[in-house]
Amino acid sequence: MSKSPVIHEDGLPQPQRGLAFLTVSLAIMMAVLDGSIINVALPTIAHDQHVSAAHAIWVVTAYQLAVVIALLPLAALGEKIGFRKINLAGLVLFCGASILCAYSPTIEILTFARLVQGLGGAAMMSINGALVRHIMPVRLLGRGISMVAMVVAISAAAGPSIASAILAVSSWHWLFLINVPISILAFVMGYFTLPYNKLNGAKFDFGSAVLNALALGFLISALGSIGTSHNMALIIGQFIIALTAGIALVRRQLYRDMPLLPIDLLRSPVFTGSIIASICGFCAQFIAFVSLPFFFHDVIGYDAVKTGILMTPWPVATALTAPIAGRLADKYSAAPLTTIGMVIFATGLAATVWLPSEAGNYTIILALMLAGAGFALFQTPNNRIMLTSAPRERSGGASGLQSTARLLGQSSGAALAAILIAHSTEFSLALLMYSAAGFALISGCISAIRNRAWQVGIIS
Repeated sequence: MSKSPVIHEDGLPQPQRGLAFLTVSLAIMMAVLDGSIINVALPTIAHDQHVSAAHAIWVVTAYQLAVVIALLPLAALGEKIGFRKINLAGLVLFCGASILCAYSPTIEILTFARLVQGLGGAAMMSINGALVRHIMPVRLLGRGISMVAMVVAISAAAGPSIASAILAVSSWHWLFLINVPISILAFVMGYFTLPYNKLNGAKFDFGSAVLNALALGFLISALGSIGTSHNMALIIGQFIIALTAGIALVRRQLYRDMPLLPIDLLRSPVFTGSIIASICGFCAQFIAFVSLPFFFHDVIGYDAVKTGILMTPWPVATALTAPIAGRLADKYSAAPLTTIGMVIFATGLAATVWLPSEAGNYTIILALMLAGAGFALFQTPNNRIMLTSAPRERSGGASGLQSTARLLGQSSGAALAAILIAHSTEFSLALLMYSAAGFALISGCISAIRNRAWQVGIIS
């Protein structure tokens, strides 16, 4: 099979479609895994590099910040030069950075390598939705999006287990080296199968890219500092820089035909509603994700292994429900599916408090599976309507903003959980889970009232 410059208007033919989707899935899997897999090895890395735990945490932070600041610029660049080029370049960068990570002699070089690796991860994540839209025919788009959700869920669930298995037989260096053969395989398949897209020919806006980096970088940094830092002047300063850069970015984008920050897409009520619903949904998710391990470990007294096992039913339920949600999203309108999904999600979150404790861990497992299934039922149709409510030539901007909304929601949820835990006299699971359920219900209400969202498969 040889690559072709032909632009397919309604998905790729088989077997090219399957191989292209596999390429995207492998790229997403690596990007998600490397966002969390290294957490398990941080104590080992800190000891090996002779640095403090606080110093070693920058290995994680550098990756996350690089992803956040690069998503929108790389999505915009994909509309200019092609999504396949961004994906393939991301694979090369990710592979090279993984090798540098594995052989870094100092923590400073390792942190720099993780920053570069984050840029590669951002390249793969920023345009994955746009690529799926060009790979899958419209009638199967929901299934494609659900498969991506399943890959993300399985990768998130398997991360700690994979890290533990590698560390049991080898050193932390292999956490990075394992990316090399996967990256090479994905690059070869992607070179011959990834689709071409129409280019907009717009000049890349470097000034907006800098403002975007300042706005999102300092916002995420400030949110991450809440609850963990007592330096209020630093936190307030970060918020001020983020707000100032954000205002300047919006003003710069207002009169551009192809803005880096997709303001043109945000003028659509259905697209904006989907973005806000996504932010609220992921905020609810991360309030729970951050809080529950503390509850299991510090309040109940479970060890790290048992805590990890109890957290696993959530992503497993998400992975099992995602294909069903995809089929439903291709047949029925988004509003009822996303609304029902958020109601189920909120019920699962609240059930962690409602269900009687006499039954032991079975009640918490049932509640978390309910939450995971509800979130999957929300996420797939919400992402589908988000992508299809944007013109096909703006799918890069839609994909980039979709990923940015997810990160903003996750960061906001983690910050809110930190505030609630830090300022409570004792750990209150009810306060945390009801707060998460509240954000889920807000997301459900927004999903229910979106203009035009009751239509199926809106294609501009």
